[in-house]
Amino acid sequence: MKQTSDTGYKKKITHSIRLEISLAFLMTMIIAFGFCIIMNVLFMEKYYVKDKIDTIMQAYASTQAAIASGEDISSAAFDKNISEICERSNIEMLIVELRTSNVKASSKSESSSDAMKLVLLDLLTHNLSTKNKIKHIESGENYTLQVDTDVETGTEYLEIWGVVEDTYVVFVRTVAQSIRDNVKISNTFMAMTAFTALSIGAILVLFISKKVTAPIQRLYHISDEMKKLNFEAKFEDEGKHKNEIDILGQNMNELSEILEASIKDLKTANIALRQDISKKEEIDEMRKEFLSNVSHELKTPIALIQGYAEGLKEGINDDEESKDFYCEVIMDEASKMNIMVKKLLTLNQLEFGNENATMERFDIVELVKNYVKSAELLARQKEATVKIGNYKPIFVWGDEFRVEEVLQNYFSNALNHIGGEKIVDIKITEKENKVRVSVFNTGNPIPEDSLKHIWDKFYKVDKARTREYGGSGVGLSIVKAIMESMNQDYGVINYDNGVEFYFELETK
Repeated sequence: MKQTSDTGYKKKITHSIRLEISLAFLMTMIIAFGFCIIMNVLFMEKYYVKDKIDTIMQAYASTQAAIASGEDISSAAFDKNISEICERSNIEMLIVELRTSNVKASSKSESSSDAMKLVLLDLLTHNLSTKNKIKHIESGENYTLQVDTDVETGTEYLEIWGVVEDTYVVFVRTVAQSIRDNVKISNTFMAMTAFTALSIGAILVLFISKKVTAPIQRLYHISDEMKKLNFEAKFEDEGKHKNEIDILGQNMNELSEILEASIKDLKTANIALRQDISKKEEIDEMRKEFLSNVSHELKTPIALIQGYAEGLKEGINDDEESKDFYCEVIMDEASKMNIMVKKLLTLNQLEFGNENATMERFDIVELVKNYVKSAELLARQKEATVKIGNYKPIFVWGDEFRVEEVLQNYFSNALNHIGGEKIVDIKITEKENKVRVSVFNTGNPIPEDSLKHIWDKFYKVDKARTREYGGSGVGLSIVKAIMESMNQDYGVINYDNGVEFYFELETK
């Protein structure tokens, strides 16, 4: 049985512009937040330590200046001032009289002050016990900056101390662990903020990119259709705004119209050029062949007409029934000669190139369906069942009038040679840049030795049957001439249960 299968391809989009824009925005955000987090991790602790050093040094300098100015350190005002400085900067301060080792001012409770006093006395006497581990940072004219680690508790302190006016020892410190805790909190909060911002940003970017890329995607689909030489697709301006993409869409619409007109002219000119190149060398040979074939084909009907006319004139049979029979034979042969001459004239015009194919773009599905509808009476007379599928519109390039003539020859040929189940099956198959129209009829296949000759003028596979329906053997020659005038493919395929004739047209 007849089987057909066609496969096509479509170029796939491997990278959507919407995806690329979204990824670009997200990568920018990730890099920006990542940079901030890395800077925090690498430098925030150092920056915080430096800030704390500046703070305790500033507190030390302020206290030193107050003592040097003669301010009474035992007064409530001085004590209040120290408390405010320490609370504001989250530091501890202790002022001890150098001579008596008595605490003169403190920002902490008595017990805490005693612990700080012990550390300070160890520093003054250079008694570095195993309880404390000192890391020296910096020394000035009257101060020492250091990191003091309590070995038992593991607590680190950032400290500054020094002797003021040879009378008092000022001791300022802050817990270093709080710096690390603050840095950790800051980094954690920064990471949470980055994750939240990235999540919200991803949603916003996808939404915004969709709005931005929607008209670009429409332009892509239009350009893809234009590449296939389908100029029906147009860019529709929503009228909300006029930006560069809208102007580009209007320009593509104009370009589409110009290209369609130019391609139509080029295809017509191209076919005419091809015909001019090839026909000059063939004209003389075609004339000789034409005269020979016409002489051969007209010989039989002319002889019949002459014989029956002479019989009438000589009155071989005088009865009316015989005269009517003679007249019908003469009229029938004359009609066949008339049809054959018209076909020969059509074939002659095609082969000699007197009529160039007019290339235009039309819907082949509509043409086939309209012809099948108009030929319903012929099919009923042959008791044939015509099948045709439900196809969407398919636009092709060709001479619409001549394509219909090819279809007519195939269809009439199928009806004249139909047999078996008496089915005529018409199929329209899309291929890569082409469309194939095939007409299949059930019946006997064409003998293999006749397949290569059926396109020749006046060739008849079954002369008796051809004579019966009045065939001239010119129809398929006309098909050949028409398809070659448009430089398109055509052919025939034998099946066990019938024969398929086909022709192809370009879609772009």
